[in-house]
Amino acid sequence: MDIAGKKAIVFGGTSGIGLAAAKMLVQEGATVVAVSRNPSKAGPIPEGISTEACDARDSAAMEALFSKHSGFDILVSAATGGERAFGPFLEMDMDGFKGSFDKLWGYANVVRYSVGHLNEGGSITLVSGSPARKAQPGQTALSAVGGAVEAMVRSVAKEIAPRHRINVVSPGIIDTPMVKVQGAEREALLNKMTQGKLIPRAGTPEEVAQGILFLIKNDFVTGTTVDVDGGALLS
Repeated sequence: MDIAGKKAIVFGGTSGIGLAAAKMLVQEGATVVAVSRNPSKAGPIPEGISTEACDARDSAAMEALFSKHSGFDILVSAATGGERAFGPFLEMDMDGFKGSFDKLWGYANVVRYSVGHLNEGGSITLVSGSPARKAQPGQTALSAVGGAVEAMVRSVAKEIAPRHRINVVSPGIIDTPMVKVQGAEREALLNKMTQGKLIPRAGTPEEVAQGILFLIKNDFVTGTTVDVDGGALLS
């Protein structure tokens, strides 16, 4: 795909990985709509990116959004959904575990309601995470949600081919605004989380966005997962 002149919609496009992908798409010549639940809370949005407020879990709002922007070529979702539950599964509050699946329900809505408005040859890219295939203790919720996202993509790819493509990028530990602590505490936390990895540092949103751009531009890739994880699956 030649991105120049294309129209893209990026969920979670006002921060972190989504914003990095939106910026790269603009640099490649695309027009980008960045969607988040509350764009007013975002920092400065670069020129070439417009914003929309929408909760991916709201089916009616999603249908309205895609109808408004019908005739787009690129769809990216890096939206996280609700809160993520951590900790031992056998001690976990099950409402928290269920709430972690808001990410899956959001992604399901993104795919379900977008395809009818996506131009032929269009590309969809979702973001999962390395725990989908290699979970650490306390990551059961993350693993289950990520695994469900990747399984959904493999199945949907067969249903929408050859008209459209859908893929997944799976990041490892990435230095994004989701890491709430700052300063020396942030550095220490990221160092601890990446200790023992083949590339012993956190990745950047831009490094993940490069994986997203690869999947958008390569017309011979669908139903697959690209890992941008610093070798986490091998560590």
